Amino acid sequence: MIIFDLACSNGHNFEGWFESLADLEAQLNSKALVCPVCNDAVVVRRPSTFGVVRSRPEPQEAGRREAPGDRFAEALEHLKALSEALETEFVDVGAGFADEALKIHYGASPRRKIRGLSTGDQEETLRKEGVEFFKVPMLVRKNQLS
Repeated sequence: MIIFDLACSNGHNFEGWFESLADLEAQLNSKALVCPVCNDAVVVRRPSTFGVVRSRPEPQEAGRREAPGDRFAEALEHLKALSEALETEFVDVGAGFADEALKIHYGASPRRKIRGLSTGDQEETLRKEGVEFFKVPMLVRKNQLS
């Protein structure tokens, strides 16, 4: 799976998970992708700012070299477990994430674990208000796309 940064014509930024660059391009060309915030079908790929830096090599078992695919498979399994935990333990508030987070922060809604979607402007507002949150990429299963 490859994560690509995407944006709609209304300025909403979001991520998508794809089998390959060709898969992304096919979905973009067929207008199969829509913005999760506003359902805009004009979606483009944006440059990614993501990177991984290792400060030192990890020790390996003597005589065994780890294949890059082994690490990817392990990371994917961890991400699947995290995604499943977020899906089962957090209430999905969808595009109303920022509003609900503010309500919880100020005591207008009961405290609970929530997940959802937000724009960059909404995230900036949450930061200014002192609301703690973090962004996590969620895996989208093929059966969720239809």
